[in-house]
Amino acid sequence: MKKIKLGLMLSFSLIILAACGNVASSSGASGISKNNSSSGYQTTGQTSDSNYEGVIKSGKYLTSKSRGVALTQNENVLNLKSFESGLLDLSKGQFATNDYIFQEGQYLSKATVQSWLSRESGSNSEGLNPKDNGKTGETERNPMYVQQLEEQDFMTKKDNKMTLAGISLGIGMNSVDYYQKEEYGAQYKTEISDATMKEKGKEAANKVVARLRKTKGISDNIPIMVAMYKQASNDSLVGGSFYAYAVNKNGKTTIDSWKDVSITSYTFPTTSSATTPNTNDETTFTNFKTEVQSFFPNLAGVTAQVQYKNKAITGMHINITSQFYSETEIVSFTQYLATTAAKYLASGIPIDITVKGSDGTIQSFLAKSAKDSSYYTHVFTSY
Repeated sequence: MKKIKLGLMLSFSLIILAACGNVASSSGASGISKNNSSSGYQTTGQTSDSNYEGVIKSGKYLTSKSRGVALTQNENVLNLKSFESGLLDLSKGQFATNDYIFQEGQYLSKATVQSWLSRESGSNSEGLNPKDNGKTGETERNPMYVQQLEEQDFMTKKDNKMTLAGISLGIGMNSVDYYQKEEYGAQYKTEISDATMKEKGKEAANKVVARLRKTKGISDNIPIMVAMYKQASNDSLVGGSFYAYAVNKNGKTTIDSWKDVSITSYTFPTTSSATTPNTNDETTFTNFKTEVQSFFPNLAGVTAQVQYKNKAITGMHINITSQFYSETEIVSFTQYLATTAAKYLASGIPIDITVKGSDGTIQSFLAKSAKDSSYYTHVFTSY
């Protein structure tokens, strides 16, 4: 049986917290709102209509009871990040940001998720992964199919009380199962076909929903959205992607039908084996990259992570590694990037650009929303 680890990088918490609102009194934030002073519940305030307010309890952000629980084999950090952020995006389609308040998962404990992610065994009947058949051959062994679980709760306010109104549950499925035949030995892998992954995913989803329906505090009228995620391999330059979701209602303990999700991620420049839905998108990025590198030759790399939904590009993260040492160089380069990006890169989608030094230090940051034509810029300096 693979060991379970309780690892979570601080950046993941910051991503979710930032997506739920900003406690600080920044421009556009509605500030902290006391919703239930008798029980110590507040909300973070909402920085924009596209983000949720988050739950504060007794003056502190209410963190997930099971955050960070995943199989030890999850070596691709991008899987974790895209899993959490992608689930939140899908949740927005079911639980509108203006009608619901986001709460980190409070019904699945660490011990519960650990048990569910383990193999089924004589001592663990709750395991979602199959029993160990004792074989170690890549095609003979029983692989671990279910990689990670993520719970997100959605609350409503009424009569100064905060009430659970919906749950989203993400289930991460392995496309490749990595394993060792002996402790500290060589790493092997079992490839899992899409058909098998989806079949095992549906089985796991039904088990999880049935268990949630029996959980104290989750009434039959609470809708549960279940979203299925395909893990990328460890050597992938992007995270995985969600491939299906379903909404369970009226206290049912099984899922009747699924809806396909067509959300995929790519890197620019693409590898020789990857084909993007629209080659024009990579062409515009290549033109941007060429222009930037010809003007500022001291660049170690210019890459992008892009996302497509239904074959249409929906966003882009660009990373640039520079060898600049002068602050004036960084300022000039950032200004040039803002002009060049507006000229070459796609409009109508959110884009951010991070400039880092060779030591990984962030030097500057640029971003625009889907509605903007110009970029916000910030150069990180010191006093």
